Amino acid sequence: MKPAVEMRNIVKQFPGVLANDHISLTVEKGEIHGLLGENGAGKTTLMSILSGMSVPDEGEILLNGTPIQFGNCEDAIKQGIGMVHQHFMLVPVFTVAENIVLGNEPHKGLQLDIDQARTMVNRLSSHYGLKVDPDSVIRDISVGSQQRVEILKVLSRDAKIIILDEPTAVLTPQEVEEFYIVMRALREAGNTIIFITHKLQEIQEITDRTTVLRDGKVVGTVNTKDADNERLARMMVGRDVVLHVKKEEHQAGKVELRVENLFAKDARGLPAVKDISFEVRAGEVVGIAGVAGNGQNELVEVITGLRKQESGKIYLGDRDISKMTTRERIYAGLAHVPQDRQRRGLVMDFTLVDNFLLGYEDSPPFIEGPMINYREAERFSERSIEMFDVRTPGAHVTARTLSGGNQQKMIVAREFQRNPTVLIAAQPTRGLDIAATEFVHEELIELRAQDKAVLLISMELTEILDLSDRILVIYEGEIVGSMKANEATPEKLGLLMAGG
Repeated sequence: MKPAVEMRNIVKQFPGVLANDHISLTVEKGEIHGLLGENGAGKTTLMSILSGMSVPDEGEILLNGTPIQFGNCEDAIKQGIGMVHQHFMLVPVFTVAENIVLGNEPHKGLQLDIDQARTMVNRLSSHYGLKVDPDSVIRDISVGSQQRVEILKVLSRDAKIIILDEPTAVLTPQEVEEFYIVMRALREAGNTIIFITHKLQEIQEITDRTTVLRDGKVVGTVNTKDADNERLARMMVGRDVVLHVKKEEHQAGKVELRVENLFAKDARGLPAVKDISFEVRAGEVVGIAGVAGNGQNELVEVITGLRKQESGKIYLGDRDISKMTTRERIYAGLAHVPQDRQRRGLVMDFTLVDNFLLGYEDSPPFIEGPMINYREAERFSERSIEMFDVRTPGAHVTARTLSGGNQQKMIVAREFQRNPTVLIAAQPTRGLDIAATEFVHEELIELRAQDKAVLLISMELTEILDLSDRILVIYEGEIVGSMKANEATPEKLGLLMAGG
C-alpha cells in the first residue's frame, strides 16, 4: 500500500535561516505519526508546506504515491489535507456552527442556512465523539472546546490527513486525556494524523512512529514503542538531557509577597478571585495548581496590576502595592512571565530589541538623557538571545516572525534578568521544547537559591510537583488546599482540583 504522504528532499529557506534542509518524511495510512523536535527545528515550517500555506524552494510531495503541487491552502484542502494550528484561527464572536462552516457555508437563498449548518455540526460531532454545542459563542467556551471546533472544521472539509500543531499546549491534563481519545477515534475512522509536539510523554502515549528533527534536518524515524524518553531526548537535542528537576534543600527567608483577603471579578463582572490569602517567602517556590478557568489568570493579573481588585491587600515586602500601576510594581521588584505571551508579553510587530526593552525604557543603561540608548539595548538583546538560545536570524526581526517557543524564551530572558524580588511565573514553559524547559527550570531553581520569591502557576502537575516547595490548589476562585510539595501526589492534587 502506498504511503499517505511522502515528502522528498524538502528545502525551505528564509532570510538568514535554513528552516528545512533536504527533509524526507514518510507517513503511512491510518497511523499517528509524531513529529518531534526543539523550537525552531523546522517542524511547523515543514507542515506549513504540506498544508499549502508555504511553497518549498526544492523537493516534492507525493500523496498516495502521486506527485502533487499546492499553490495555496485551498489546493491542500481539496486533496484532503487539513491543519489545526497551535494558535486557533476562530472568530470569537461567531458561534461554533458559524466557525465550522466559515468559507464553506450552506445557503438558503442569499442567507446562511443556519439549520443546515447545525445539522452538519451535530452529525460530525456525534460521528467523531467531539462534543460541541453548535449555538455556543466561541469566546464563551473553554480552550478544549475551541480545539474540538478547529478539528471539526477540518473534518467538515473531508480531510483524511490531519496535521495537529502542538495541540495540547493550551489544554488541561483532563482535556489532554479527552484529546487522546479523540485522536484514537480519528485513527480508527481511517484518518492519518501528523502530530507536532516537543513533549516526550505525549509521543509515548499516542504515536505509532516518530520522526525527530534537529536544526532543520531529519535525525531519524523510529517505532515509538522501541524508543524510550532518554533516546528520543538525545535525538532531539544532541546530548543527554536532565528529565527531572534536581533541587537542594533551601531555607525560606522573610515574606516577600503577601496577599490578604483578595477579591476580583472576571471580564464579565462575575466573581473570579474570592477571599484569597497566601504568602511567598524569599528562597521559596510556591506553586498554584488548578484546572484552567478557576481564577488563576485573574489572580495573576491583580497581583501584577493588570486587573483591578475589588478589595484586599497586596504587599511586596513591607510595601502595600495594591494601588500601584504595573510599571510601579516592576520598579518595586516584581517581574512577570505572563500566561498569554502574544497578548500580554510581547508587541508582535515590534522588533526583538524593542520587545527586550519593555519595562526598561527609562532605566539605566538604556536611557541617555531624553533618548533611548539603542546601542546598549542591542547589546542587551544580543546577549539575551545568546544566553537563552532564542532561535532568530537577528535582533531586528519582529517578534511575530518567531515560533511560539522562541517568543516564550524572549519573555523569560527579559523577566529573569530584571533581578526581581518576586517573580510571578504563569505557564513559564508553555510551548518550550525539552532543552528550553530544562533551562527555565534550572533558572527558576537558581532564583530560589538567590533568595528570590517565586510564585509558579502551571497546568503541568509534574512541573508544579518538581519545582515547588509548597503547593496551593485553586478551585472556583478559592484556595481549597495547601500542602508541602513532598506531601503532595498527582492524585491528591487532582482530587482538590476537581473540587473534592
